[in-house]
Amino acid sequence: MSKRKLTKQQTWRIERIQQERVERTKKRAEKAEDLLQSSDLGPETQGIILSHFGTQVEVEGTQEPYIGVATRCNLRANLGQLVTGDKVIWRPKQNEGGIVVATTPRHTVLSRPDMHGRIKPVAANIDHIVVVIAAEPVAHANLIDRYLVAAETVGIPPVILLNKTDLINDDNKPELDALLKTYEDLNYKIIRTSIKHKEGMNSLYNFLEDKTSVFVGQSGVGKSSLIGTLLPDIDINVGELSQKRKKGVHTTTAARLFHMPKGGDLIDSPGIREFGLWHISEDELLNGFIEFRPHIGYCRFRDCVHEKEPGCAILEALKKGNITQQRFQSFLRIKQSIRENQAF
Repeated sequence: MSKRKLTKQQTWRIERIQQERVERTKKRAEKAEDLLQSSDLGPETQGIILSHFGTQVEVEGTQEPYIGVATRCNLRANLGQLVTGDKVIWRPKQNEGGIVVATTPRHTVLSRPDMHGRIKPVAANIDHIVVVIAAEPVAHANLIDRYLVAAETVGIPPVILLNKTDLINDDNKPELDALLKTYEDLNYKIIRTSIKHKEGMNSLYNFLEDKTSVFVGQSGVGKSSLIGTLLPDIDINVGELSQKRKKGVHTTTAARLFHMPKGGDLIDSPGIREFGLWHISEDELLNGFIEFRPHIGYCRFRDCVHEKEPGCAILEALKKGNITQQRFQSFLRIKQSIRENQAF
């Protein structure tokens, strides 16, 4: 498929928007540099970004005398795109506010494409990605696989959390059991919770302790309700589930880090209905399915696309039952979505 040609008016509008962004960035940089020259700035200290607010970030101090103190800070120029979970060096102002002057290396970063296809980091320094599903809305294997592939690609261990177990009944139980067995057989950790019946909450709390985790999943699966139960002192808006469509209402607008009472942190990310993966290559996608890995590189042809080719090691593993039909179909659908989006 050929790339869509832009009209002169569209090209002019895009160039104008880009120029406006450049000007805004220049002004912010000048303001930050002016602040750095100010005499009312304190010494450098360490902190972690709790959330991002437009041109500012909220930084919590991790060194005395600012431990636990949250401060709105401007950003020094050329720091790159900072996100929740980033560990930074900042300087406080005497009255209020401060400025971030440097960042420390990330050990992990979770990114996803934005609506324009640009890669955008969502959160940094994460130990686990908690993929939240529920009996309602219905959990789709392909969506779960997208999250798992995303986690595997960036090297962040995923765990699957089945929430709202109180909604499991004779009608949906066989489907849910079969769905979860696929991932249990792949040695993915499964946690089951019910806020209504208080089931599994201690297991979840113990797992999250002393780790930094991010909750991801469709709207309506109960991410905000889970955090509200784990952190009762935090006020989190909870969207009601549409009774007609069984889909949730988006409630969280920005990623934010919350501290667990006994240690460990949670990052709550905006609810999304789909998780685009067109920013990764087909080779990365292949490696994102962990049961495919032992068979990669053993196909008869080097340019094998693992669809109909003779001597394909992936298809042979599928035939032998080492790869399930469900996961293989997920692989094909995700690969097709990558190709379609790369065509534009």
